[in-house]
Amino acid sequence: MDEVKRIEIIASSSELGKILNALDATGVRGYAVTRNVTGKGLSGNTEDLDFTMLDNVYIVVFCNPELLQTLVANISPLLNKFGGTCYVTDAQEIHSVQRVS
Repeated sequence: MDEVKRIEIIASSSELGKILNALDATGVRGYAVTRNVTGKGLSGNTEDLDFTMLDNVYIVVFCNPELLQTLVANISPLLNKFGGTCYVTDAQEIHSVQRVS
């Protein structure tokens, strides 16, 4: 098992492209995106809204701890400008297939 960082980002769907570009610039190997996320946060409850540009996305990323500071530096300006939130936790990755070097 390898130690990794789990990064969870909740942001406006209209900013998804900018966020994914920032993740790619960081050098992360992959991420998962869930669209049309609803819930209640600081801005209030959004689960009763119809589909609009205000819909949120949930992005989960697992990366090497060495990339965390660069990732935070790339993501923070976007979240500060356009809104959103980011959580970082420790995780362990279990490899089920042999990696190719």
